[in-house]
Amino acid sequence: MTKEEAPQLGNVMTPDLAWVAKLSEAALEPELPIVDPHHHLWQRAGNDYLFHDLRADTRTGHNIVGTVFVDCHSMYRKDGPAEMRCIGETEFANGVAAMSASGLYGNLRACAGIVGHVDLRLGARAGAVFDAQIAAGNGRFKGIRHQTGWDADPGIRNSRTDPTAELTRDTTWREGFAELAKRNLTFDAWLYHPQLAEIADLADAFPGTPIVLDHVGGPLGYASYAGRHDEVRTAWKKSMVELARRQNIVVKVGGLGMAMGWFDFYRQPSPPDSQTLADAFKPWVETCIELFGVERCMFESNFPVDKITSGYGVLWNAFKRLAAKGSAAEKTALFSGTASRVYKL
Repeated sequence: MTKEEAPQLGNVMTPDLAWVAKLSEAALEPELPIVDPHHHLWQRAGNDYLFHDLRADTRTGHNIVGTVFVDCHSMYRKDGPAEMRCIGETEFANGVAAMSASGLYGNLRACAGIVGHVDLRLGARAGAVFDAQIAAGNGRFKGIRHQTGWDADPGIRNSRTDPTAELTRDTTWREGFAELAKRNLTFDAWLYHPQLAEIADLADAFPGTPIVLDHVGGPLGYASYAGRHDEVRTAWKKSMVELARRQNIVVKVGGLGMAMGWFDFYRQPSPPDSQTLADAFKPWVETCIELFGVERCMFESNFPVDKITSGYGVLWNAFKRLAAKGSAAEKTALFSGTASRVYKL
């Protein structure tokens, strides 16, 4: 896979909607409440994903009762101080949440939680930005994501925030993180598997702050990591064992449909069914649940990014297949309980 064929982060592959529509499935366990803790909304050239698109995806038979919007550099303000332009994204997501809360669109409460962005490299000055984000969120602003994905391999796309190596260990960045911690907010971590030790250090430094590890920890499988899947999975699991010892870390179990070099379903003539997805995702999902337990794991859609691999309904069926042997309490935790507790929905 070339650099151009690995469109995660700032260069997201546009889903082929006609291809995705080739397969639909009846929802398994349709009454099971689901809080989707990770989706985006944006307007981009040829790749829009707005409230009506989310509504269409969530109306595929599953009982989606709430969602959490996660930062994607969407609808930033055009004017004003650079550090404050991120407030526009929270205002946008809060507007969608207000529409959803009207009840005109059914029982779904979209964007019930908002995970925005604050540049932690501001250090202590980040405090004013956090306060403005909280005000803009009208009770829905729950925390931030500051993407820190970095790899020495030039074939790996680094995060759109243009991070340096080991940014989470930078003194000024941690001063910004301390401002988050003072306000009892959450931190979504999106980085790559070789960097996971940084998150262990961060969790140790801020044991009272919930750290949400996105997309099972970002295992890389392309560029110099291609052809080394067994080695990468071993290294990833070793790091996850260490992270699981930190009680303030929880894991978003999903994001496996991205073009990260592990699966190429999006290259096939037809999309995979839910059993095929479940079989493919099983090693990652089971490892996360075994290490962290259901109270520290939450299934996520990561839509529309993961829409290159499957439809929304098929993806949730895959998760339900993977959780089929769990008790009612375990399923509640994985599909809604952990997300509701961590994000205080």
